[in-house]
Amino acid sequence: MSHLTQPRVVMIPTARPTFVTEVAKERSDAARRLVAELGAAVSGPSDLVMTPDDTEAAKPFLAESSDLVINVCASFSDASPAIELYSELEHPLLLWSFREPGPVGDRLWLNSMCGANLMGHALRQRGVEVRLVYGDPDEPETRETLRRALAGDLPEETILPEVSRELADALTVQDNLAQLSGRRIGIIGDAPNGFTPSQFDPLVLQDIFGLSVDAMSVDDAFAAIRQIPADVRRDEYSAVVAARPSISQIDSAVVETHAAVTAALRSWYGQDGLSAIALRCWPEFPTELGVCPCSSLSRIADEGVPTVCERDVYGAVTMMLCEALGSGTTYLVDTVDLDAEANIVRLWHCGSAATSLVAEDSEATQALHCNRKIGVAGNFPLKTGAVVMARLTETLPDDPSGSPLRLLIAAGESIPAPNRFQGNSADVVIDGNAAHFVNMLVTQGFPHHTVLSWRDIRPELRRAAKILNIPVVEL
Repeated sequence: MSHLTQPRVVMIPTARPTFVTEVAKERSDAARRLVAELGAAVSGPSDLVMTPDDTEAAKPFLAESSDLVINVCASFSDASPAIELYSELEHPLLLWSFREPGPVGDRLWLNSMCGANLMGHALRQRGVEVRLVYGDPDEPETRETLRRALAGDLPEETILPEVSRELADALTVQDNLAQLSGRRIGIIGDAPNGFTPSQFDPLVLQDIFGLSVDAMSVDDAFAAIRQIPADVRRDEYSAVVAARPSISQIDSAVVETHAAVTAALRSWYGQDGLSAIALRCWPEFPTELGVCPCSSLSRIADEGVPTVCERDVYGAVTMMLCEALGSGTTYLVDTVDLDAEANIVRLWHCGSAATSLVAEDSEATQALHCNRKIGVAGNFPLKTGAVVMARLTETLPDDPSGSPLRLLIAAGESIPAPNRFQGNSADVVIDGNAAHFVNMLVTQGFPHHTVLSWRDIRPELRRAAKILNIPVVEL
């Protein structure tokens, strides 16, 4: 864009009502003021875009000629607005995410980074380039990044070079992969709206891994839950209170429903011989059944069956792959916060971690869900030590490999820290550059979910990818 004319910028702030929208609005207003102070002519909706009607109302702003489009991820939002607004965008979209403002131990107030991550995945799969700026409007570095962007110098993508690294024994890994063939994943419900990483191709699973899926609707799952016999409910209720005493502090009616959910999932994987479960955990479970299934997924994970929320089937396959390669119990996490100076990323999800992953050998507290404010979800920090992050996901449209999938690998050290966000969280010092890791997730279209392992299975993952002809992106 010319330095001689005032740059024209469209700014659209997206958010979701289940987060702290007052803070989201304050930050989005400050972001707009900053861009105007830097000399841009700013247009776009002044209110948060949170509904389909809001998205429709924002579209005319994009019909105007502009030099830069910025989506302000004022809080978390699914990718629906981004798909509606930017799928035909012919120049890179700048995604702006903020730091987490809430006190330690509180829920995620904004979850802004995760929203940018989810939008990046959806748009890169549609051939739209994205760039990321991370930081609050009052930070000098953020101001400088925006100043350069207005002059036409957008933040760079993070593209990692291929590097030759240690590989595990081929025959051993081949035997491990053979364990996956013929296994089945139980899936409940459809992908949540706007959660593009939760979409999957069953033919890809069959062709690459020999995996198949057993699908059940949410309505059928609810029918099975309601049909759990009273004595089975009572037995599970007693068992969960004995195993997790803090659950007795939650409304007993909710815990009874939680017990029925757990029993139904246990019956399903046992009778049908399932090796993993991917469940659409919202909105129907809290709004229609009156329970959050997080702690039920945790119970099943403690029994050795990988479980994932948000019906993330490729996430479940990544867990199965990791565990077949010797990872032990794993957990599906969002990347939600970055401390670049300390080289730390904060990983979190809302409370479905197996209690075997608790940081201390004390009680793994059960509590209300951080956003829905009903039971039952875990609330404890994840254990420390060396960790590996892995994720199978779709290749980008212009990928030359010919493979439908690629594999992300990163590693670090989970360090002692308080449970930063209500649910299950870990502070991980990244091997490599933490800021590059976050930037790569967004700009290269990786999902907002990665799988966390507490054993170093990188040589095994690399060998497995080589055997399966899956390209690897490794930090």
